[in-house]
Amino acid sequence: MSSRDVIVGVDVGGTFTDLFLLDPANGRFQTAKVPSRRGDESQGFLNGLKALGGAAAIHSIVHGTTVGTNTLLERRGPKIGVITTRGFRDVLEMRRRDRRRTWGLWGDFTPIADRDMRVEVDERTLADGFIRTPLDPQEVRAAAKHLLDQGAESIAITFINAYANANNERRALVAVREVWPNEFIIASHEVLSEIREFERSSTAAINAYLQPVVASYIGKLETALTEQKFSGQLHIVQSNGGIMSTATARKLPARTALSGPAAGVVAGAAIAKASGFDNLITCDLGGTSFDVSVIAGGRVSLAAQTTIDFGLVIRTPMIEITTIGAGGGSIASVDRGGLLQVGPESAGSVPGPACYGQGNTRPTLTDAQVALGRINATRPFGGELKSLDVEAAKRAIVTHVGEPLGLDATAAAAAIVQVADARMAGAIRLVSIERGHDPARFVAMPFGGGGALHVSALIRQIGLKCALVPRFPGITSALGCVLADLRHDMVQTLNVMLDGVDAAALERRMQAAGREASAVIAGSGIAIERIDVQYELDMHYLGQTHTIAVPLPVAYQGDNLGVSEATVRSAFETAYLGSFSRLLPGLAMRIVSLRVAAIGRRPVFDFAVFAPSASASLEKARLGSRPVWFDGGWRDTPVWARLELPVDARIAGPAVLEQPDATTVVEPGLAGRIDKLGNLIVEPA
Repeated sequence: MSSRDVIVGVDVGGTFTDLFLLDPANGRFQTAKVPSRRGDESQGFLNGLKALGGAAAIHSIVHGTTVGTNTLLERRGPKIGVITTRGFRDVLEMRRRDRRRTWGLWGDFTPIADRDMRVEVDERTLADGFIRTPLDPQEVRAAAKHLLDQGAESIAITFINAYANANNERRALVAVREVWPNEFIIASHEVLSEIREFERSSTAAINAYLQPVVASYIGKLETALTEQKFSGQLHIVQSNGGIMSTATARKLPARTALSGPAAGVVAGAAIAKASGFDNLITCDLGGTSFDVSVIAGGRVSLAAQTTIDFGLVIRTPMIEITTIGAGGGSIASVDRGGLLQVGPESAGSVPGPACYGQGNTRPTLTDAQVALGRINATRPFGGELKSLDVEAAKRAIVTHVGEPLGLDATAAAAAIVQVADARMAGAIRLVSIERGHDPARFVAMPFGGGGALHVSALIRQIGLKCALVPRFPGITSALGCVLADLRHDMVQTLNVMLDGVDAAALERRMQAAGREASAVIAGSGIAIERIDVQYELDMHYLGQTHTIAVPLPVAYQGDNLGVSEATVRSAFETAYLGSFSRLLPGLAMRIVSLRVAAIGRRPVFDFAVFAPSASASLEKARLGSRPVWFDGGWRDTPVWARLELPVDARIAGPAVLEQPDATTVVEPGLAGRIDKLGNLIVEPA
């Protein structure tokens, strides 16, 4: 990044759109939070840029988007077609023979492509790459014309064993392009050149499903940005935490799934590192969801695939994030069994919580926080509302929760918060205790608009070491967009035994893949300091079904990577011991796939710009007090302007700390202190 670059990170959430502007030449930053526009996410994006002064002076915009994820969850994408090998028409429907309800004998699943939109053609590639049945281009053109006549807007080509030899798929691409009217054509090897037929077919079909939606969204943004005299570059955050060009996003939109939450994890890791913490659990509470991720030993956890909804599997490297439907806009209700539920349905930004006064009469988690005095009804953050309607919040709570349970407004609101806390604690246990991590060694980092409201309860319920509340919790994901490196991942299936492996041939494949991935980064047009290439193998013992990720330590010897059978064996044993605490002596080892990641490193962000000003003081920060509900009673609670607190200030609970993008609640028995970077550390008093 040159000194003149002004870069803006934009995270479009279900309720709010968050923006972070960095002007490195002047050491200046600026934040903004505006309501999102459901159904037209680009409008919130553009409104946010206007709040920052317009797009003309911006050189680079990095955007975290949930457009792809929401399209899949809501099934509002276009009709797509699939051309596949004869006999494999139903791969998408058969999946892994899993069921929506594990213990039930009933359920339903609608594939991303209807059965009559999946067409078979004669072709066959064997697992060793030998083409037994060559493709007939005329048959493929006829299939494409048929799908076009049936209303398909995009098309996926998924041939069996294309990972071993993609020539038939390449010939099919040429044939389809001769008759297809748009750019929305993808072959499975372009998305995922890896063994496992269902995962490859699912990823390709989902990519085709998202192409028209994401391309339209990006095109709309680019047109509007041009009208606002934006002459810089727009980039998109990937689900692996890196960023990519809009051209790549148009072709491979499946890589944008969980884009916004991934940016938040990137920011969380950077903030924790700058503050001296290695073990972190990020807790992103927005308007519609609660997203949790573990950073152990300073390393962000990456998963090879994710499931967006039942049966919708995307196999592409992505930050490991667990999501539940519990956000500020989550609706509270009492089910037929008399149990209180919070979420997953959300009121979003429109109509929003009942206290917004925009027509919603059902209570949300935000309404409960307002009724308990934790959110300041006279100074709401993030938008166009000048005040919140406390009485409307209480009416909604009493009508839908209080009366069915025999509780008054306050007790019902407290119950809503307790249920939400319990659901969030469960998500954190899922990613920590159930995976062998001791929560007492981990620091929670709450962000999003609502994370800091709940962090005290999470510390108590789970036994976390403490909490690190970032300087600007409400725009952390937008900050992550600014911090994210460029990244391009590639995978190739090798399927070879480790014993007697041709190390020279393996190294040649690694180097070729590294050069190809690096070329994508170098051609992105984004200023970087250097390109790092990381190599990883998917391996297992012979006879096992699943693989483990084996990072390869690279020791350069001239132009060579220093890879040998012994180094691979040692790396596998280290990774296997780390996962299972034991080895299986005597069993042969197999290398299944090679993974390569090229990472374009961007300049390191100096968090010192967030440090409290020299003029900050407790006197300036004190805003007075108000009644807030804690532990079964109302308590007169000090209220502080968080951004006016000086370094080393210590605030004993109970306390409420307010700022333009979020509110932090410090419960009795805990205390908060300000570190040198402006973070708030919440810990036992």
